[in-house]
Amino acid sequence: MKRDARTRSFAIAGRTVEVRPLEPGLYLVATPIGNLRDISLRALETLAGADLIACEDTRVSRKLTDHYAIATPLTLYHEHNAAQARPRLLARLADGAAVALISDAGTPLISDPGYKLVRAAHAAGHTVTPIPGASAPLAALTASGLPTDRFFFEGFLPPKRGARQSRIDAIAGIPATLVLFETGPRLAEALADLAGRLGARPASICRELTKLHEEIRSGDLVALAQIYAEAQAPRGEIVIVVAPPDPAAHRAGERDVDALLTAALGRTSVKDAVSEVAALTGHSRRAVYQRALALTKDRGDGAPS
Repeated sequence: MKRDARTRSFAIAGRTVEVRPLEPGLYLVATPIGNLRDISLRALETLAGADLIACEDTRVSRKLTDHYAIATPLTLYHEHNAAQARPRLLARLADGAAVALISDAGTPLISDPGYKLVRAAHAAGHTVTPIPGASAPLAALTASGLPTDRFFFEGFLPPKRGARQSRIDAIAGIPATLVLFETGPRLAEALADLAGRLGARPASICRELTKLHEEIRSGDLVALAQIYAEAQAPRGEIVIVVAPPDPAAHRAGERDVDALLTAALGRTSVKDAVSEVAALTGHSRRAVYQRALALTKDRGDGAPS
């Protein structure tokens, strides 16, 4: 492939740094999640030395490239045009180009499109090189004060309440810290469902990380749900970090779930009894409901309503 004749460089701290053209291949480049200074020198060298930068939104990415005086051409690659754009990018790679893939913010492919392009690049024998850097889930996890030895990244919960509650039930028993994304308008509803399903687990709300109005608020899910239910919907990017289930509570639940269910079913509906026992024991709502079915069948009450 014949490389274009443009000068490949970036500017930092008032000086221009020239770089060499990159070797052919696909480069996955992490970009800042807010503060433009949170970018590595290697990332700047990669963006400046590439033949093409594939990005989600050229308006967003141009703020970064203009800030560092990077002249590499931008092209769109996002979830709505991926099927059409992917073959064009693969053709450029086959022609010997160096293509940098970035997202609007943070590490590409984390809750963003791109894995199919990476998979296709591997299949075609192209070199794939990660250029690590900023990541909102990891920044929130480390700042939360919650266990970091094992974590589960869920991304966004479903927007509709029924589907959201079902998904929370599905991940409730995972023995790891949960990391979730959420939008400001949906935060209060999501926290209410998390508190209702998971109980008063320790949690942190991390908002606008690395930006001017960065905020990290910690407490338990019940208290946090109450705070955000009474407040205006917050603005900005939000990460919710939730502590893993208490192993001691889970073990107690294994022994006592039937007794707790029997007592609860004697004074409330099946739906409320299941929610109550799931919160107390750390079991998923689905598992507790199955036990409720079995108990009512043994008692001859018929199917619970």
